[in-house]
Amino acid sequence: MSELRTERLLLRDWRGADLAPWAAMNADPEVRAYFPDVLTREQSEASAARFQAALDRRGWGWWAVEVRATGEFIGLARLDPVDADTPFTGVEAGWRLTRTAWGLGYATEAAGAVLSYGFATLTLPEIFAVTTATNLRSRAVMRRLGMTHHTAYDFDDPNVPDGPLRRNVVYRITGEEWPGRSGA
Repeated sequence: MSELRTERLLLRDWRGADLAPWAAMNADPEVRAYFPDVLTREQSEASAARFQAALDRRGWGWWAVEVRATGEFIGLARLDPVDADTPFTGVEAGWRLTRTAWGLGYATEAAGAVLSYGFATLTLPEIFAVTTATNLRSRAVMRRLGMTHHTAYDFDDPNVPDGPLRRNVVYRITGEEWPGRSGA
């Protein structure tokens, strides 16, 4: 079992009780605004099974995120090798939270735990974060984490139709840059 703890959050293995709120999150058009489509319950359940399988296999990957004080499932935080069709190689951090968890600092807190794990435990030299160019909230989290935009790595996602979601921006932070970050 792979767990990461922050002051307010627990990043943990996936549980059966997570499936209904995970499916509801993925059916929410606002949560999925920067993805091509919402997901069905079956697609959500299949993704949670893949995420848990990766955690079981590697010990890190796509963690479920819960609020420690209440036990409420609020989304995911991840550390995963970038997709094969991405025009660079490395490991990517990411997050997705239910709307009720937006604006509370949880994304930055969870992502900080993921970055700390990546640098301290996995001794990664650098970690990337990728989002659509129009996803200003995620880009703000990336900046709060001390990540910098690397325009040379920006790319059009070949799996997304032409339109505002196709252009992706890439942020990066190195292990040397991370230890001095406060609030991580």
